Amino acid sequence: MARVAITRRSALVIVDVQRDFMPGGALPVPNGDEVVPVLNSYIELFDRLGRPVVATRDWHPPNHISFRPRGPWPPHCVQGTEGAEFHPDLRLPEGTIVVSKATEPDREAYSGFEGTDMAEGLRALGVRRLFVGGVATDYCVRATVLDGLRLGFEVFV
Repeated sequence: MARVAITRRSALVIVDVQRDFMPGGALPVPNGDEVVPVLNSYIELFDRLGRPVVATRDWHPPNHISFRPRGPWPPHCVQGTEGAEFHPDLRLPEGTIVVSKATEPDREAYSGFEGTDMAEGLRALGVRRLFVGGVATDYCVRATVLDGLRLGFEVFV
């Protein structure tokens, strides 16, 4: 398998590693916490190389459209709650770019690009290559990867 280089045009995107998506949270991803040590090793590497680290987060208002009975999910990652906090063992460096998504009551967003200025911010930093990891791979990670590709970024998971 070929190795992929982290270049001056690379950034790390950590997707939704929040308490509510961990075991015991409001919308747990099975074994979701197992990704934290792996992500920390990438965070440390990107930080040491001086490359951007971006962390997306669900940041829902209490009356969000995705919450039952209007939507499919139980309330989760409500703005300002413990469940919306990043996992306590996730070692985000100072200067991490935090991207809040799904912040409006009547708009859902799975992708870190949807309804945010993440693409513009990354481009302004000269980023063209993304390394993406987080939870949940079947929803928010997937949507972020697909949008990144659609927007012209080179993306690795």
